[in-house]
Amino acid sequence: MNLKSFLRHRMTEASLTLIFILGFLALVATSQGVLLSEESLQSFFTYLAIPILIGMAQMVVLAVGQMNLAVGAMGGVSSAVMAVLMADHKFPIWAGLLVGFLSALAMGAINGALVVVTQLNGFIITLGTMTILLGFQYRLVRTFTIDQYPTSLSDFGTKSIGPVPYILLISLAVSVLLSLYFTRTGSGRRVLATGGNPLAARLSGISNARSVFIAHTLSGALVGAASIITIASLSGINRSIGGDWMLSSFAAPIIGGVLMAGGTIAVYGTVIAAGVIRLVDIARAQYSLDPSIVSFTVGVVVLSTVALSEWRRRGSERQHVGRKVSA
Repeated sequence: MNLKSFLRHRMTEASLTLIFILGFLALVATSQGVLLSEESLQSFFTYLAIPILIGMAQMVVLAVGQMNLAVGAMGGVSSAVMAVLMADHKFPIWAGLLVGFLSALAMGAINGALVVVTQLNGFIITLGTMTILLGFQYRLVRTFTIDQYPTSLSDFGTKSIGPVPYILLISLAVSVLLSLYFTRTGSGRRVLATGGNPLAARLSGISNARSVFIAHTLSGALVGAASIITIASLSGINRSIGGDWMLSSFAAPIIGGVLMAGGTIAVYGTVIAAGVIRLVDIARAQYSLDPSIVSFTVGVVVLSTVALSEWRRRGSERQHVGRKVSA
């Protein structure tokens, strides 16, 4: 990451942190301090865990210049698999969660393999697999809510250290490990190199196909982690699970500073952007705002961020070309 990109990330993260602090204080003031109660804080943090993980799941695919439109469908299917195995087939908790996690991992790997084999963009491939998976999710749960899995699992979802639930700590721990993967391992740096400049990466001996496959597989693993948290934090699983994940999965990393063109990650930016989006959800409930207005606002912010990033990228390319010509 060059100095300009580094400073841009730091400025984006600092701005989002300031927005989060000011937004949180504004909600505290207008709620007469109710938001500061342990119950309210625990609820806030509980429903922050999943947006963080699905944002990370999208971020790793954006890092190679791809998209994963199937994030929500993958989460819905893996959550349904866990619930069906534990409720209907009496699988032990660990076995049900493991099979569900591995199913999400496999879905990500299949997406990556299809992208590599067909040479089509992940947008097209995951649009197709999303449709298939939505049908499979309906086949698993139909119109029912599956809630007969062991209560000890949902009990774990409510455990916390003070107002901070275990499931948020798990999400943050996964985020730290993901950051270390991209910054401290050769595999992670090769994935970013593929996203930054595929031609240069290939000339350097990097397998772009392997990087794309790894990114999609890693995305599946993160969706699997999000599914585990989902089934632990909710009282039941139905066909609506994952239905509202797509916008959040794109919004958090893009607002957090990840470029659509690839080659970058923003772990802290994604986490704090997920927090800002969560504040928007609280504001919607607190002020009785129309949900469509909230979705419209988040969508406008995402589009504006993408447009600004593209404008900066093109400006940087023009400056680079200008320096080469003058030289």
